[in-house]
Amino acid sequence: MRQNTLEVQCCIAGGGPAGMMLGLLLARSGVEVVILEKHKDFLRDFRGDTIHPSTFELMHELGFLDQFLARPHQELRTISAQIEDFEVPVADFSHLPVQCRFVGLMPQWDFLNFLVEQGARWPGFHVRMQAEVVDLAMENDRVAGVHCLTPDGPLDVRAALTVGADGRRSTVRAKSGLKVNDLGAPIDVLWMRLTRRPGDAAESLGRVRGNRILVTIDRGDYWQCAFVIPKGAAGEIRHKGIEYFREEIARTAPFLRDRLGELKTWDDVSLLTVAVDRLRQWSRPGLLCIGDSAHAMSPVGGVGINLAIQDAVAAANILAGPLARGENPDPLLPLVQLRRQLPTQLTQRFQILAHRRVLAPTLRRDSRIRRLPLPLRLLQRFPALRRIPARAIGLGFRPEHVRSTAVATIP
Repeated sequence: MRQNTLEVQCCIAGGGPAGMMLGLLLARSGVEVVILEKHKDFLRDFRGDTIHPSTFELMHELGFLDQFLARPHQELRTISAQIEDFEVPVADFSHLPVQCRFVGLMPQWDFLNFLVEQGARWPGFHVRMQAEVVDLAMENDRVAGVHCLTPDGPLDVRAALTVGADGRRSTVRAKSGLKVNDLGAPIDVLWMRLTRRPGDAAESLGRVRGNRILVTIDRGDYWQCAFVIPKGAAGEIRHKGIEYFREEIARTAPFLRDRLGELKTWDDVSLLTVAVDRLRQWSRPGLLCIGDSAHAMSPVGGVGINLAIQDAVAAANILAGPLARGENPDPLLPLVQLRRQLPTQLTQRFQILAHRRVLAPTLRRDSRIRRLPLPLRLLQRFPALRRIPARAIGLGFRPEHVRSTAVATIP
């Protein structure tokens, strides 16, 4: 330790779900790890708030499940969509082979605070808030840590392994020189929140009317709403005015009409610029990228958080032991990509298919749907088919499991 310099075995840039989960698992295995988060807290709206059955299963394997379920949350045991006047059941999670057969809805700040509390049980777990990574530290063409800014001035963190888990706008990725394949996305999303009233029905998760698509997520006392728009159309919609936008929402979900006055200005609406991409290589000597830093996901299916957490578990399973023993992690870094690349590719293919075959055509359509497409009619008629999307959404294409024992002991 020197003033303004910190030395650890692993430095993680980004305190989101992937970074926090990886930090917890590494500390549990005896690795000295610091997580650098540029914000002063986790209180930000319109982040992914879904907790998937696979994540609940990880909490069970870690022995945290009962404590986690005690936190306020909502449970979705089925998912349906309202398409014009048709109610379409999409997924039924009740048959999954896991402890919790539902998707949980929990503010991401509550989830992250829970992980911080659990991680603090191990002495090697450290979180530095308001520590913004601005560059990589290099030695002999190897990443040796990061340079960051804090309220107390510049801080250099030196580490045997640096992990980029700082999201789709990753500074680590931008500074790494790693090449990105942009897979394209024809949509963006306008997020907002509207009051949920006691008399509101258990509305469908998504609804389609004409060429408008709206997703409403039950957040207890409010609806978290996502209005899907064509890529780059936000400026045109803003130019038409907030009254026009409120009317578009009302025509899509009439039950919300009596509270749309809560959207007073465009300051009450947030734009998510949707991107789908992935790194050609997720690592270079001394550096590994996971989660959105390695592969930005569309909000379709709400699976981005699940995939990022699975990346973290795979990375910990492969790297924790060697890091704890003081070994060079570089030869093992490509194994994380090898393990996680196929489920990432399959998930992104599913999202791109949904973009091209469902969302983009719907946004271009100038008339209402008179007859459901065959796949949706089959989901209506045969309940067993709803288990397929439930497994893809709830567990993913390659669910990971934490190792059963920890090397480090809790003081």
